[in-house]
Formats: sequence, C-alpha cells, structure tokens
Amino acid sequence: MKPDAITFKQLRALRAVTKVGSLAGAARGFGQTTSTVHSQIKALETALGLAVFDRRAGGEALKLTREGAEMLRAAHRIDSNLSQAVATIQAYNTGKNGRITLAVVSTGKYFGPRLVRMLADIHPEIDIRLKVANRSDTVMGIERSEFDLVIMGRPPRTELGNARPVGPHPHGIIVPPDHPLATHPGYDPDMLLSNTFIMREPGSGTRSVAERFLERFGQGVPRRMIEMDSNETIKQAVMAGLGIAMLSQHTVADEIKTGRLVLLQGVGLPVMRHWYLVEPNGPLASEVARTAAESIIDFNGSFLP
Repeated sequence: MKPDAITFKQLRALRAVTKVGSLAGAARGFGQTTSTVHSQIKALETALGLAVFDRRAGGEALKLTREGAEMLRAAHRIDSNLSQAVATIQAYNTGKNGRITLAVVSTGKYFGPRLVRMLADIHPEIDIRLKVANRSDTVMGIERSEFDLVIMGRPPRTELGNARPVGPHPHGIIVPPDHPLATHPGYDPDMLLSNTFIMREPGSGTRSVAERFLERFGQGVPRRMIEMDSNETIKQAVMAGLGIAMLSQHTVADEIKTGRLVLLQGVGLPVMRHWYLVEPNGPLASEVARTAAESIIDFNGSFLP
C-alpha cells in the first residue's frame, strides 16, 4: 500500500464513477475519455493494493468494495475539509475571524435563524452559515465532516461523546380543534389508535419518538397511517382533517396559540426529549467553532420557541 501515491484526481474519479455507476458515464461528466477515468481508478487501486470496485457484476453498475466504500468516505471528508478551509480564508479576506457551518435537523428550522441572529449579535467577527437538513442527511454530513456544529434531537452513537444538551424538546399529539379527542383531557388508547396517524418518513427523529410512544399500547400500530416528509405538510393535513400526528411542539407553537390545532392531553404527554449540540470535530474544532459552541450552551435554550 502506497498512500503517498493517492491523488485528488483519483479520488475525484472514484466519486464520479460511484455516482453514475460506470466509467463511461463518469468520463462524460468530466468531458474526458473513458480510458482516462479508467487510468485514475487503476492508479488508485495500485496505490492501495486492492480493488475499489467489484467488477464481477457483468453489465450492472459498478459497485464499491468494502475498501472502496471506505475510500469514498475519506474522499468526501477531504473535499469537505478543503471547502471549509477555502471558505474560512474567504472570510478572513472580508474582515472576519473565520466561518462556521451550523447544521440543524428539519425541525430546527423553527429556531435556527433566531439562533444564528443571536450568535451574530455577540460574535460579528464570525461568518455563520446555516444548513437545514433531515436527520439522515445531517448524519451523513457529520460523517463527511461537512459541519462545524450541529443541533439535533438524537445524536448518532459515534458522536455521543461530542454532544451536550442545550434545551428541552417536547413532542405532543396534535388534533384539529373539532376532533373528539380535543374536547376533554385524557384519551382512550383504543380510540387513539383508531385514528389515522400522519407520520414522518422512516429514519426521521420525529417518527422514532412517535413509534416509541405508540409502542406503549400493545401492538402500538395505528390501523391507518399516512406518510409525509415534512412537518409543514403534516400540520396542514391535520388541520384539513386527514388524521392526527405527533410532532415537536416547537413546530406547532403558532398553530396552538391561534387555536388552529390542539395538543392532546393525557398520561405520558408531552413526550419530553432534548436538543443536543454536537461538535463533530471534538477537540480538533476550530477556535471560532469552539467560541460559538460555548455561546450556544450559555444561551440555555433561550433561542427555542
């Protein structure tokens, strides 16, 4: 194995071939010949002493080997680190001390802009970029070193040592104001499960909370379920009478206040979780990232709805 022989061009070719599934497709994307891309992949495999693609699949799309998948992850991390370095240098040139990317999961869009404003007020010397993504994309971004700081409700196991709580995160069941469950406190589990539940997509932190709550009632599976991929769409669906849902109470604060939605009352509600600040780079974080992180902790959740 000769790691010193690995080049950016080889890693770029690896990413391109993985994305389109063929050498020819990657070559078209680069405006190069297939043989040129093949040479880059072959040089990478020679440097590693291992194959990065499984070529036994015949005419099917090329698939990464285990070693190739590891190199792809490294390629993404390298690309992210270079991009962040360039962005930080550009921030220096505009009079800033540096730039950070703060990521929040989808539910965080209800407080992310407020948090960025609070940070900007006390740290005008830091250029802060906000990224909003679903949990799966956020976790992938952490793995690729795309973010300096992340706020999420359920940190990945690999980041538990780099996570600190920053505030409460209550979840509740929302119903339209004319729904039978909205007229009195408490609920009958059978009646609850007889409703159509509108759920987030698999892998969503909000869906995980809802599923664990429903597991309390035997099978815990509603008779009817509709899947939607955004909190806003779910809120509109509940108000339209298509079903009921469990969402972060931070996403429905305005609708509850104006009476367009009602929070179900009863045992086990709200389900109390926490927001966490994840510092993916841990002790290797930049000085400006550490500064922003400590300020977020000091805010003590005051940026939450």
